[in-house]
Amino acid sequence: MLGLMQEWPLLCHKILDHAGIQHPHREVVSRSVEGPVVRTTYAELRLRALKLAQRLERDGCKAGDRIATMAWNTARHMEAWYGIMGMGGVYHTLNPRLFPDQIAWIMNHAEDRALFVDLTFLPLVEKIAASVPSLGRIVVLTDAAHLPQTTLPNVVAYEEWLAEADGDYRWKDLGENDAAGMCYTSGTTGEPKGVLYSHRSNVLHAMMACMPDAMGISSRDVVLPVVPMFHANAWGLAQSCPMVGAKMVMPGGRMDGASIYELLDTEKVSFTAAVPTVWLMLLQHLEETGKKLPYLNKVVIGGSACPRAITKKFQENYGVEVVHAWGMTEMSPLGSLCTIKPEYAALEGDARLDIEEKQGHAPFGVEMQVTDDNNTVLPWDGRTFGRLKVRGPAVARAYYGDAGSEQFGHEGWFDTGDVAHIDPSGYMQITDRAKDVIKSGGEWISTIELENLAVGHPDVAEAAVIGVRHSKWDERPLLVVVRKPGKEPAREDILAFMKDKVAKWWLPDDVAFVEEIPHTATGKIQKSVLRKQFRDYRLPTDGEGLLPTGETL
Repeated sequence: MLGLMQEWPLLCHKILDHAGIQHPHREVVSRSVEGPVVRTTYAELRLRALKLAQRLERDGCKAGDRIATMAWNTARHMEAWYGIMGMGGVYHTLNPRLFPDQIAWIMNHAEDRALFVDLTFLPLVEKIAASVPSLGRIVVLTDAAHLPQTTLPNVVAYEEWLAEADGDYRWKDLGENDAAGMCYTSGTTGEPKGVLYSHRSNVLHAMMACMPDAMGISSRDVVLPVVPMFHANAWGLAQSCPMVGAKMVMPGGRMDGASIYELLDTEKVSFTAAVPTVWLMLLQHLEETGKKLPYLNKVVIGGSACPRAITKKFQENYGVEVVHAWGMTEMSPLGSLCTIKPEYAALEGDARLDIEEKQGHAPFGVEMQVTDDNNTVLPWDGRTFGRLKVRGPAVARAYYGDAGSEQFGHEGWFDTGDVAHIDPSGYMQITDRAKDVIKSGGEWISTIELENLAVGHPDVAEAAVIGVRHSKWDERPLLVVVRKPGKEPAREDILAFMKDKVAKWWLPDDVAFVEEIPHTATGKIQKSVLRKQFRDYRLPTDGEGLLPTGETL
């Protein structure tokens, strides 16, 4: 027997329709690429998205076409997203921080038909456009007055191009399982892989993100999505914000601490989200200037493990709740968020920070398990490590073009490539990437835990831990450190700081100081590069079989 409910497909443009009807005057504020802060509303954004869809069709674009964007977080970028989806196209966010050859490879793999690009990235497009034969129209997200001379063919200024449409357009009739968006992984192993989102998955993910035990945003919030839209859908905020009618403050291309603080303060932002490196810059700016955060209530931190010191400073110095989050491009991207369940609500101080260091529990819509290499499900005891696997309506079931199929398949579970454990209350903690975990004397050592601990040292700006060959123990941890400006911590200072906070056999065998640590285009530490850099490194304990403490393993 079937239910007798109306057919109402979950389509992304219905999110914008809802925002334009129920929250028409709610602002979307953008720091424009040209410089000034500009303001629009959800009603105006919806009208411009309709014009964009209409204009794309006049250019010959059709349902299913991949239409790329290479742009910062602005209202114009959002208009492009919703207009593309509304005419049946597939928005394809390009990460401008990748190498040009990688971007060209991705565009060719996706067969992008058109491109919306910010002024910032026009020189990059000039380098690669000729090597992307499918690329036709290039729309520069500016007006004619700011459009520079370019050698590119088929280039138009966005405002003049958009003005040729009147918005008398009806969104395409689509199925909720039709493709809506595309994002490629950063390609840390092999070529980048395409993740193809559906309208249904995007809408359900936005609903998941809005729940109180997830991001918990509402129409009363002012939201600053610092995480770029080209990083896994800006963690869904470009969809969940209009879904609830939250005011949006879009930062454009300025991500330094002073610029982020200016928007937090002038727009009275209550909620924001980004990777840890952004918050390190903001906290440094606050410490240097003595400024406070009177309006900010909550910050979601993900992309890489959030150091304990960041959580502690936000909460103790500024009264801002920190929600540690984890996810992947393949998950749209939210997988877990560390909001506090009743069983942990009474915890305070270090005991509460111990919980907040975890990546958190899965919202409805994400199933999670840890297994051994033989797919045996492991217990949720908070200690037993295993391969983290997930499934749900916003989790990919394959890559575009069927690359990397080995990660999919066993009873519908996606192997994330992370190593983790889950406690009896459902809180998951990542201990490593499977390819980064250190096995010393047959036992696993968590590089992430050591990195978070090292960053807590007052003179350490950034830290990474890699395994280095050891003649007796197979490999041992090497701590790679970037000092804070003007600080000169010694090896012994850092190891002494860490000594009583981890098991003695986890303690790094040595500390190497570097000017900078390499990162991927999405801000993750490139441990493969570090392993290559230090492949001939000889640890001081090698040949002795002793730890720096003088004890054996």
